[in-house]
Amino acid sequence: MEKKLVLHFPPILVDKPMISTLIRDYDLDFNILKAFVSPEEEGVLVIAFSGTEENLDKAVNELKSKGVTIQLIESDIRMIRDRCTDCSVCVGLCPVGALILDRETYEVIFDAKRCIACGLCIKGCPAKAMVSSI
Repeated sequence: MEKKLVLHFPPILVDKPMISTLIRDYDLDFNILKAFVSPEEEGVLVIAFSGTEENLDKAVNELKSKGVTIQLIESDIRMIRDRCTDCSVCVGLCPVGALILDRETYEVIFDAKRCIACGLCIKGCPAKAMVSSI
């Protein structure tokens, strides 16, 4: 099972090795999708954890108990292919490479598995081809 999360670390926790501890203690795999950490300020980490449902739940509960604010990424962003004009504006906006331009066909390709649901593509798409079901 996989869960994509946005973790907000308060300043007091920014320099603590919390993720490595979770990985070891709960036998999880992870992929850091985006991170912004600044000493003495809030840290934000967009991460995909994978493991058993039980271990994922335990890891999330441990993070919460230590003061980490957690947002589950549940947004279902999708591309309406018929609306897309392949202008590629969204490609430059996507921070994780979920939107790419096929150099042979010049079509924009959306990889939903890489998407972190930040919504930048929705705001930037002039054709309104990127939408969220929320």
